[in-house]
Amino acid sequence: MIPVFRQAALRSAALGLVLAVAATAGARAAGADYAFEPTAPQLEKGDDVVVTLRLVHKPTGKPVPDAVIVRTRIDMGPDGMANMVSPVEAVPSQEPGTYAFKTDLPMAGNYQFLLAAKVQGEADTVQSRVILKATK
Repeated sequence: MIPVFRQAALRSAALGLVLAVAATAGARAAGADYAFEPTAPQLEKGDDVVVTLRLVHKPTGKPVPDAVIVRTRIDMGPDGMANMVSPVEAVPSQEPGTYAFKTDLPMAGNYQFLLAAKVQGEADTVQSRVILKATK
């Protein structure tokens, strides 16, 4: 038979474990609550094209300002040319919650813009894939 004080300690430890697991599960889902969306999904091909994306908190639909972009990549993966990579440079954006980047879109076709960002107050890194179309 387990003494009463040990039963209480075991219950308390079990509750703590359940709460820790629940908190961790919530933190993991937080990164999926955000997405980058293009402000203009079609752009003209060329050099030094500015791509502007909006970071949105999906449950509220509100733009998210002050995220820190930690990784970017743009390539023609959707058209089977993932090795056709263009440089990406962050440039100032015009409104809160939008993020602007200068890149080259050398030919017409579909590009994927891969981003990773840190949002204040969230443990997870936001990972996003945005499809853009370059036209002639």
